Amino acid sequence: MSSTAPTVLFICQHNAGRSQLGAALLDHLAGDRFTATSAGLSPAGEVNPAVAATVAELGVDISGNVPRAVTTADLEDADIVVLMKPGLALPSTPRGEILEWSFPNPEAWDTDAVRPLRDAVAAQIQTDLLSR
Repeated sequence: MSSTAPTVLFICQHNAGRSQLGAALLDHLAGDRFTATSAGLSPAGEVNPAVAATVAELGVDISGNVPRAVTTADLEDADIVVLMKPGLALPSTPRGEILEWSFPNPEAWDTDAVRPLRDAVAAQIQTDLLSR
């Protein structure tokens, strides 16, 4: 591995749930092995409070994160692009490797419902990213 940590960009529809979860968990689990970022195709007004609560249980605070739109620059800069839902229509072709994961949108879920999603995303990160 080079001296620069690979950048992993997590993308979902609203950058409020799944992609925020992926970036927060990668930061938490991988430390400085990766640089994690997230974005969405049509950003929501805020991070999903139930998602923020489940990562807070791990000691990670994303409550102040602001959902943002994915840019062409994001896609050019990322070494790995993780689509949290297969088939998302991106604004340009990513330079790096694309991983397509399939996780449900937790938009209307409460914290109890989000915990299994959090754990499934963490397991996928272990399998697809941390095993490299």
